[in-house]
Amino acid sequence: MKRRNILGYAATGVATAAALAACNPQNTSPAVQSDSLPRVRWKMATSWPTSLDTLYGAAELIAELVSKLTDGRFTIQTFAAGEIVPGLQVLDAIQQGTVECGHTASYYYIGKNPALTFGTCVPFGLNTQQQMAWLYHGGGIEAMNKLYADFNTIAFPAGNSGAQMGGWFKREVNNIADLNGLKMRIPGLGGEVLSRLGVNVQVLPGGEIFLALERGAIDAAEFVGPYDDEKLGLNNAARLYYYPGWWEPGSSFDLQINLTAWNRLPTEYQEILKTAASAANIQTLAKYDVQNPQALKRLIDGGTQLKAFSPEILQASLAATTDLLEDMAIRNSSFRDIYEPWKQFRDSIRQWHAVGEFAFSNFVSTPILEGL
Repeated sequence: MKRRNILGYAATGVATAAALAACNPQNTSPAVQSDSLPRVRWKMATSWPTSLDTLYGAAELIAELVSKLTDGRFTIQTFAAGEIVPGLQVLDAIQQGTVECGHTASYYYIGKNPALTFGTCVPFGLNTQQQMAWLYHGGGIEAMNKLYADFNTIAFPAGNSGAQMGGWFKREVNNIADLNGLKMRIPGLGGEVLSRLGVNVQVLPGGEIFLALERGAIDAAEFVGPYDDEKLGLNNAARLYYYPGWWEPGSSFDLQINLTAWNRLPTEYQEILKTAASAANIQTLAKYDVQNPQALKRLIDGGTQLKAFSPEILQASLAATTDLLEDMAIRNSSFRDIYEPWKQFRDSIRQWHAVGEFAFSNFVSTPILEGL
């Protein structure tokens, strides 16, 4: 299906007005004032419990902005994980038309197509800034929506966690041998990589992680970062907190929309939905960057032990990741179609960031890491 350029958020007067309102959530002036536009009522399933107020809050923000910018003519009711469908079945509900839209992470559904991982993150892949550049201006949104069309779905970036942590462990992992037989909750290709290194990988929604870790059903678990992990109480189930989360250097979340429902919307409503998703994308990352350092301090003060993955584990994980990506590109044509241009984009932007971003960050961060 040929689509219009979905990156043109200011292409129409409606989208421009919506963008201005999105920058100022207190602005309640509607962008759409025509009584000729229909009243639309949608349901949005999410993969998050309400306790994860930043992720679930991204879904709520989208609904809030859509209502404000349409003067209440287009409303979306949000539902937490499990209220309509389990947290890892949001895409299924959208595809089947059980709900019109959802807020979730594409890599939860790599069992349907492994290339869906690119919509969220790739191990040792793009960081947050690079991921956004690829999605918005590197062909990423178009590439992902070509995949989503197979599931009668269209999607837009609607949140980013920033770089994630390596997770909570009940015992130290100092070398590759320590990973053998470890039972760990980790989704996506990161789980595939660790499986190759001997880890017994399990995939659980956020709301089920604490009990599994506390009761010993798993030995380790990763979720997002200090703020969300503290919300889930993971620090009360394990004390060792590892970094970096090399499998999620900058994870994106999606507003996924049933394609049939999308095509029924007036153009004005489509533009407002895209703008609301973009606002959620920015706001979610900004919130995490404020919340995570505060939460990390609380965790450390409360007895959490911060640990860095050893160079041995990182090097072995990188090698296993490289092999996995190349294997998938050989076996799966849709994966290869995204992977090859994605890899070129990755290498190009890393050259620039090595000069423009990383040199500065490494210099100012070295004393801090030495003090941890």
